Amino acid sequence: MSSTSLWQRIPLALKILVLGSAAVAALVLLKPTPEPRPAAEQPKPRVEVVYAQPQTQTLDVHTQGTIAPRRQIDLISQVSGPVVAVAPSFVNGGFFSAGDVLLQVDAREYEYALTRAQARVAEAERVLASERGAARQAEREWRDLGDADANALFLRKPQLAAAESQLAAAIAERNQASLQLERTQVRAPFDGRVHTTYANLGQHLTPGTRLASVYDAAVVEVRLPLTDQQAQLIDLPLVDAPVSVDARPSVTLRGQVAGQTHEWQGELVRTEASLDTRSRMYYALVEIPQPFDNQRWSAPLLIGLYVEARIQGRPLDQLVSLPKSCIFKRNQVYTLDAEQRVRAKTLEVLHSDEHQVWVRGDLAPNEPVVLNRQGYLNPGVLVEVVPQSPVDAHP
Repeated sequence: MSSTSLWQRIPLALKILVLGSAAVAALVLLKPTPEPRPAAEQPKPRVEVVYAQPQTQTLDVHTQGTIAPRRQIDLISQVSGPVVAVAPSFVNGGFFSAGDVLLQVDAREYEYALTRAQARVAEAERVLASERGAARQAEREWRDLGDADANALFLRKPQLAAAESQLAAAIAERNQASLQLERTQVRAPFDGRVHTTYANLGQHLTPGTRLASVYDAAVVEVRLPLTDQQAQLIDLPLVDAPVSVDARPSVTLRGQVAGQTHEWQGELVRTEASLDTRSRMYYALVEIPQPFDNQRWSAPLLIGLYVEARIQGRPLDQLVSLPKSCIFKRNQVYTLDAEQRVRAKTLEVLHSDEHQVWVRGDLAPNEPVVLNRQGYLNPGVLVEVVPQSPVDAHP
């Protein structure tokens, strides 16, 4: 049998399998052998660094608040009667001095009551003088009888005590009538300004009528919220301890009055008695003296004015200022050792702004801190520092 007829008798599937196996074997046997090459050295990551300069610094705290009066009260009528006169300053926004009469109630009934009370005092004094004379006369008569033990009633001691009590009561009534007469003049208790008036000329008053709301214009205050992190940067008076005026943190306030930006200076004098239960914030009270003195300030510090505050910080040791790009994961940095290997460090972030961050922790003087590309690095990686002149990290 010829080879041709034998090939034709082989099934087609077997023919395809034999040819395919032969082709695979040829590819495996005839493929070129790769020549070994030395591995290429991986380039070191190039990073920029800044050099830490720990030093003593003060960090000002920035916050905001609204101007409010330190002392604000309601004037209340203590007598009844019609209002017969009001002072020109008894208007919304009016200024007054301590002792100024702001409002006058009709005093005629109280003058009449004082006159009657004075008459009763005079009558009680007459009765007392008469009783004293009668008592002395009775004492002489009893002594003339030669008896050492005298009867209290015969000596008129009860009558004398009653006359003295009647005089004391008459004097008290006179003083009360005088006090009521004095109360017909509503006086200012301090130098201040009228916030709102509720009474006016001709109005009939009764005891308890609200007359006006006034506030002390000698000093105003602003309530400033502080986080716990901000509170550690300043000398916050948390207890009622004696603090000298020079030791109080100074505060600069900035606000707009009539479209113009102005500044005022105040002092942080105390804190509120407790933390805010919802926000967990401290509240510091800053006082500003003479807020309406146009010789002291370029503009009046109006009640209700929104202001931004800058509080003087206290000196902090071993503080390092770094560009904000040095920080990742909120409080971590990469530094380099002597061999330029990356090391991770966790620091305490005390303050930050748009460009800088102030930290405290394990940073030696002139220690390199990686400025950027932290996402491409890991601790222990050997890096190459971009050549640059050492610069201080602080602004």
